[in-house]
Amino acid sequence: MGVPTATRPDRDCAGRAKSAGSVVVVLGVLAAAFFVTSYVVPRSGRGPAKAVPVAAPVVPAAVATVSHSVVYELLGAHGASNVTYAGAGSELKQEAAVTTPWSAAFTQVGPVGRTEFYSIAARNPGPGPLRCRIVVDGVVVAEKTMAEPGLFSCAV
Repeated sequence: MGVPTATRPDRDCAGRAKSAGSVVVVLGVLAAAFFVTSYVVPRSGRGPAKAVPVAAPVVPAAVATVSHSVVYELLGAHGASNVTYAGAGSELKQEAAVTTPWSAAFTQVGPVGRTEFYSIAARNPGPGPLRCRIVVDGVVVAEKTMAEPGLFSCAV
């Protein structure tokens, strides 16, 4: 009598038939997961990083500036109320009531060639005229007179 040879069972422990196709599917899923992961996961662990050249620091260019002397004036017999004007650095300033003659002076500093905006608004309480003037570097650049009560403005 001879030694019996071992043979593979056709069924697994649960009684299901074994197939080579399920092994191929599992191997295919694992291979796909490996390839997807190799592109999704950062590659920092794949060797030394390449040196990135460091640029010289950027130094901002100097901007030429110019200063302007600005004076706002209100002239009239009965004062003014709700006086609002653009001050130094374009800061909005407001005064509830002023007596006339009234003025506000400041120095405006800005880049050469930039057009500046100057504005003053006030309420003429009446009766009689109220005049506003804007003087830049000694030159009157805006002037307006309002004879009746109400809001008015001067602007350049």
